[in-house]
This record gives sequence, C-alpha cells and structure tokens, in this order.
Amino acid sequence: MTINRTIDKGEVRRSFSRAASTYDANAVLQREAGRRLFDRLDFIVHSPKRILDLGCGTGLGSFWLAKRYPYSEVLALDLAMPMLDQLNNRAGFWDWLNPNSLLRRIHPICGDMDALPFRSGEVDMIWSAFALQWSVDLDATLAEMYRVMKEGGLLMFASFGPDTLVELRKIFAKLDGLPHVGQFIDMHDVGDALIRTGFVTPVMDMEYFTLTYKDVKTLMRDLKDLGAHNAAHGRMRGLSGRGWLARITEEYEFLRREGLLPATFEVVYGHAWAGSFSHAPDKKTIRIIPDRGLA
Repeated sequence: MTINRTIDKGEVRRSFSRAASTYDANAVLQREAGRRLFDRLDFIVHSPKRILDLGCGTGLGSFWLAKRYPYSEVLALDLAMPMLDQLNNRAGFWDWLNPNSLLRRIHPICGDMDALPFRSGEVDMIWSAFALQWSVDLDATLAEMYRVMKEGGLLMFASFGPDTLVELRKIFAKLDGLPHVGQFIDMHDVGDALIRTGFVTPVMDMEYFTLTYKDVKTLMRDLKDLGAHNAAHGRMRGLSGRGWLARITEEYEFLRREGLLPATFEVVYGHAWAGSFSHAPDKKTIRIIPDRGLA
C-alpha cells in the first residue's frame, strides 16, 4: 500500500516563499520540536561526513547540525528559494570571512525532495524537520531519500500527525466539510512506509503540543505567516469574507478556556537506518514509544 495525497507542490513553494521573511518569528513550535528531535541524537552513535537537511527552511537545523558535527558538510535543501535567502542572511556576510565559520560547511540548494539532485549513496545522514508532511507520495519520497543514502546511513525526522489543528478540523467539518486543513499521516503508516522502502529498525513516537491564542484572527495569521495553510488540490481558495471568519470565530468560542483558544499540534518523531545490519532486529519490527501527552 502506498500513501498518495493531493498536495499542490506549486502552492507549497509559493506559500513558503511568501512566508520566508516571517517564518522565524512565528515558528515557536517548529523550533521547540526541532530541538527535541535534535536532542535525540545524544542517544545515537553516528558520525556522518555529509548530512542532508531536507526541507531546511531558514536553516536553523543546518546550523545546529554543522555545530554538532564539526567535520561534516551540510547540504541544506529547500523547495522555496526565499527560505534559502533567509539562511544566507542568518549570520551575515562578514561571517563568511571567518575560516571557522559554520557557513563554510553549509551548502544551500534549491530542490525537490521527490527528485533529489544527488548521486546514489552520496549522504550519510538525512535530517528532516517538518518536510515529510508535504510529500505527494510518501513511499516515493522515502525511496528517493533511501537512494541517496549510504548503507548504514541515518534518517531522522519530525512531521505533523493527523490530530494537528483538530479544533479547526471539527469546526470546518461542521460548517461545510471541505478540506481547509491539510491531511497529515499517522505515525504507524509512516513506520510501515519506512519498512516498505527498505529502511530498517524504525523507531516512532509522538507527542501533543497545545498553543493558545487570544482570538481566531491571530491563529489564522500565524498559520499564514508560517506558510502552513492547506495546499491540497480541490481546497477552498480563501475564506468567504468576514461572514465566514465570524462563523469560525463563533464556533471556536465554545473551546475558550481561561480566556484563550487552544490549537493542538501532533508531532511525530522517527528515525531509521538505510541498509541491513547484523545487529538489527527483524526488519518488519517497528518500535513504537507510547505517547507522552506533553502540552
């Protein structure tokens, strides 16, 4: 079974291009979850020489990785060129003159994760924080990632799960039933896709984050500034004026607690290895860590 979704890749590129200048100021959850994914490297023995930061955005993860692995180079790939411009601006021109600058080991590349511009077996590690949810065909995307990895390479990723923005989903389902919110993939299905595409020893877990907002307008603005709106084919293109927003606001008010409106995000974490290992368990085994229910 493959997982195909109706993602409009052109809309994804346009959305994140528009959001590039505002992304860092609003990516509180992405930054925190990315840091938690990064901390998991403390428990993994691996010494990559070439790392692919897949869907690097403004490059924060690329800098973390370059600092953690001082003898590595980081290929920072993103679909949206304006995001890479933000990466280049992160440290400024003068840092390039420093022979020890991390920038000298970070190489921005504009490209598509479904057609990676690399030779087979070229990277030792793929790091991906919040890119997999934009895959049109998860099996094809993972197969392409597997292709460019050396045997024994490590895949580390975080993605959004299906309970993300569950409050908005329920409201839209009540109002018109149209796909205003993106559809995300369950961690068990991601684990199965990893096995189908050749990865071994996959480990999956998840946790919930709850962000709070003073009003619906602020929530909607944050989602827009993150480039995180729905990019499905057949989506409704824009809200139907003030009346539509008023209806959403009216429904959301029933969820207000202690003066604030909740927005739930399910974050799925995973890692797996490329190729087979004598110490690896049966490749059909997926290790699932129970939900910790963090908010």
